[in-house]
Formats: sequence, structure tokens, C-alpha cells
Amino acid sequence: MTVYSPRYDAALSLAASAHRGQTRKGSDVPYVVHPIHVSVILIRYGFDEDVTIAGLLHDVVEDQDVPLAEIEAQFGPAVAEMVGALSERKQADGEERPWEVRKEEALAPRSWASDAAVAVKAADTLHNSRNLAASLASMGPAIWQYMTKGPDQALWYYRQVAELVARRLGDHPLAAELHAAVSDLADTIEETKED
Repeated sequence: MTVYSPRYDAALSLAASAHRGQTRKGSDVPYVVHPIHVSVILIRYGFDEDVTIAGLLHDVVEDQDVPLAEIEAQFGPAVAEMVGALSERKQADGEERPWEVRKEEALAPRSWASDAAVAVKAADTLHNSRNLAASLASMGPAIWQYMTKGPDQALWYYRQVAELVARRLGDHPLAAELHAAVSDLADTIEETKED
């Protein structure tokens, strides 16, 4: 991937605009830092521009109601496929859908149509698990008050994603790094459990 392209810049601008005002849970860090990290992880592992753009945009449909059709019109069907495959349906009939239902759907193998989408999910989970471990190390168990679920559920989900990524990407170094990050998170959760 080239260091700069107008498409990548447009995706970065869309992510920054869509996530404006949103912060990471339990902090004042602008949310857009997360999709930028996801994209950088994908660049570091040599994924192509469509995949790195999907990394930038992976939460704009799910969290900010950017229409998937807009993603496709601006960035093409491959990017839209990845973003669509990774976007949870958080609402149904005006009600928030249960976390467990959303995560089970997200883990269904058919929902990840391409290995490229799996790579984006791997980078997303890698950054989230590393970020959560760092937050736990600095804040302790108080971080859980900002999370949707507690340590057992979060760790269950991250482990499931890591297993799915390992099955789909095999011995790719991204899968190995994700596995290590989830193991480190498990250790940090154990070290910071309240007695």
C-alpha cells in the first residue's frame, strides 16, 4: 500500500467526522483513535488499501448510522462487504438487542464472508484487547463500570474471536499476535480481580 492515497484520506476524514464527539469507554480519548489503530495494524501486516480502509470505517455503520450504501458509493463493494460483515445490529424495533445475541451473531462463521473481513476483525479485537489490558493495569477493576459486560463475558468473546481468526487465517502473524494479546488480557484480568 502506498503511504498516501486520496481514497485512504477520504476514509480517514469520514471516520473522523462520523466519530466526532465520541470517546473511548472510560476515558476522554477520542474514539477515532481506535479505527486509526486498527488500520495501522492492518498496514503493518501488509494488507491492501481496501482492507486498511475497512479498518478505518469498521464502526461507522454500527455506531454512527452511516449508511452502508454510502460506504459502497465512496469506497467500493469490497470495502462495503467488509464493513457490512463486521457491523452488529444493535437495535431492533426501537429496542436495544441483547449483548449475547449480538455477539453470537458476530461469531457466526457465515457473517465473515471473506478472509479480509476476518483480518479487520482480528485487528479490531487486537487493539481492543490491548487497550482493555492497559486500562485494567492503570485503573484496575473500576474500568468494568464503563463496559457493557464484565471480565468473564469480555474474555469469552475475545477468546472466541481469536479462535475464529486462527481457523480462518491459520498461521498468519496477525492471528498469533491476537492470540498473545488475548492471553495477556486473561492474565491482567486475573491479576486485577477484586477479592
